Amino acid sequence: MKQILNHLFEHKTFTRQQSKEILTDIAQGKYNASQMAAFMTAYCMRSITVNELEGFRDAMLELCLPVNIEHDTLIDLCGTGGDGKDTFNISTLASFVVAGAGYKVAKHGNYGVSSGCGSSNVMEYLGYSFTNDMDKLKTGVDKANICFLHAPLFHPAMKTVAPIRRELGVKTFFNMLGPLVNPAKPKNQLVGVFNLELARVYAYLYQQSATKYTIVNALDGYDEVSLTGDFKTFSAEGEKINSIDSLGFERLNPDEITGGHTVADSAAIFTGVLNGDGTSAQNNVVLCNAALAIKTINPEKSFADCYYEAEEALLSKRALDSFKALISTAA
Repeated sequence: MKQILNHLFEHKTFTRQQSKEILTDIAQGKYNASQMAAFMTAYCMRSITVNELEGFRDAMLELCLPVNIEHDTLIDLCGTGGDGKDTFNISTLASFVVAGAGYKVAKHGNYGVSSGCGSSNVMEYLGYSFTNDMDKLKTGVDKANICFLHAPLFHPAMKTVAPIRRELGVKTFFNMLGPLVNPAKPKNQLVGVFNLELARVYAYLYQQSATKYTIVNALDGYDEVSLTGDFKTFSAEGEKINSIDSLGFERLNPDEITGGHTVADSAAIFTGVLNGDGTSAQNNVVLCNAALAIKTINPEKSFADCYYEAEEALLSKRALDSFKALISTAA
């Protein structure tokens, strides 16, 4: 590790193979907690390169417990987190809306590190028991159109560094990896990214894959469609600025989409939206992200048509039904 840290101190980058080896060694417990904390801290003082992100991703996928769920519409809605905006659990709610609309979802999630309440925090609080049992995961997809993949159960590296990430309390390169290393390897992905530089690195990687993808970065720094400002998308159709006005929405105040200060508060917002008691701001943000996910699966559809699909799933309580069905499968 001393050699690796000196490499970082000299502002040098790692090759794809070196990055893969570093993460493999971290996952296998080769370094102690102080060494790993030093590496994660020093590493995040500069930008990640394409080669490094590829190497880290390669190691994570090679070491992970695979999830075999074959379906053409299988999608993950996953953000990097680390945007410091403390929103409610938008992508997780949007995942249930997409499932309620009849699409298959493999939601990759984890506990919050730089935010108060990650997707795993709220799911656990609301009664979901994390599992890596393939039969239970497949039952979830069959009965609820969705399975929830709690990252530490599938990735040895994430389990190894979890206590250190919690103690550091800031975003690390593991935030950047989350959307890239879904063990189900879904054929469709809606990816939220916290800055434009990383969004372009992601876009380069996804261009080399067979995945249908949409990468989102809000111009005011959110890793999702926030409706607080315009946002950029990257897809097979290219790079595009999407204005709030052109989508037919009014600009929101950031306070309208903040999360609760506790997991209990966040869970209350979560269930409120699913039960039809969300504010119009909360509903619109969830539905816009769900619509973008549906459009990722069906690029030939208009955003408006995808939004109506998502809206029907929420208003008809089919999104709520998916949530209840998933909770029951993990009992």
